[in-house]
Amino acid sequence: MNALLTELRNRGCDVDGALVRFLNNEAFYAKCFKKFIDDPAFAGLGEALKSKDVDVAFRHAHTLKGLIANMGLTPLYDLTVQIVEPLRAGQCADDLDELYQRLMEEMKTYRILANRDGA
Repeated sequence: MNALLTELRNRGCDVDGALVRFLNNEAFYAKCFKKFIDDPAFAGLGEALKSKDVDVAFRHAHTLKGLIANMGLTPLYDLTVQIVEPLRAGQCADDLDELYQRLMEEMKTYRILANRDGA
């Protein structure tokens, strides 16, 4: 059993559901997870929220929502939905900055998991 997958399951992620989409290939999932961690949409979302560019923020947030859903990262998905839906409605309120900061705080843990030896 892959240590990364065990850690993700312990964090409430739907790894088993995600693995179906990855043809039950744990190594492929781990490789994609490591690439996901550095997706430029994270930085793009932060920049767009800072500049209050609703359209660009929505595109980045929606991209992340899809990636996160495919990876089965439920805790991140729940946060991302809270960012996507106001943007979908054309709203870019200050609380989205707070949600983005929470998302990035959560990502620190996921980055640690991705960079562990054997992950």
